[in-house]
Amino acid sequence: YTKFQTFMRIILPQVVKHVIPATGNELMTLVKDTSLAQVIAVEELYDVATSAGSKYFSTVPIIVAALFYLIMNTIVEVSFKVIEKKLDYYKI
Repeated sequence: YTKFQTFMRIILPQVVKHVIPATGNELMTLVKDTSLAQVIAVEELYDVATSAGSKYFSTVPIIVAALFYLIMNTIVEVSFKVIEKKLDYYKI
């Protein structure tokens, strides 16, 4: 093997396998931290739900926002569990 082949076939797969759980956690944190979206002038989902709830005297927008966060995080969690399971080929 050359150094490049060794890296691509041996080292990189091991690195990816170890980095996937941390990447999944970070992605879930980014989904929850939507205040980062304010940097690019996107209004935060919770702020929109709160103002709509105040305007119409209803808690439904806040519940919908919570469900939206839950669905997004569930999609991320399930996706990364599938990826981790596919990469977990050494465990029985």
